[in-house]
Amino acid sequence: MQIFSLVIMALLDQHCISAHGAVVYPPEASVHNGTLYAVCKVKPNEPTDAGPKVYGMVLFKQDSPESKLSVFLQLRGFDSDTAETKAVHIHQYGDLIPNCASTGGHYNPYNVNHPQHPGDFGNFITQNGRIKTMFESEATLFGGDSVIGRAVVVHQHQDDMGRGGDASSLLNGNAGPRVGCCVIGITSADLWTKHTTNPPTVN
Repeated sequence: MQIFSLVIMALLDQHCISAHGAVVYPPEASVHNGTLYAVCKVKPNEPTDAGPKVYGMVLFKQDSPESKLSVFLQLRGFDSDTAETKAVHIHQYGDLIPNCASTGGHYNPYNVNHPQHPGDFGNFITQNGRIKTMFESEATLFGGDSVIGRAVVVHQHQDDMGRGGDASSLLNGNAGPRVGCCVIGITSADLWTKHTTNPPTVN
């Protein structure tokens, strides 16, 4: 029995499962001293008649399951003549076939109202047709609630942050059509290092 217990403990340690059995570290985390990196390459929704053609990327870095998730957002393709407010959220499915509509609703693992979903990033103001910012999120790259494999969606309008007074407000903030999206995937540290060496101000 003692040998069996030692084997189980060794397996738990090898797979970095927490004492509560809830957090599993992907093998990529061991390469970076426990830190996980992810990327999402944003492309325009199809068809694009409803809004701008949005391109860019979303980068993620999380040092441990207990750490805050850092997010770097870099988007382009908005109206360069007007400062606009755009909503960005994590959606449930990493499915872009046929388009951003296939990503489902907001990722809502705790069954709560918007804007309490972990991937409710909020609103961002464009400057010269671009958004470039860094912030922290309640979402995670680790464990059963990981957002890896899910989607980031850029919306055409502003998020009303749940104050719109209707049912849609508590689901999605009435943020409007989906103008761009991407699927979150694990990556190396290279993109994070390259694009955040001189990071913008954290929101």
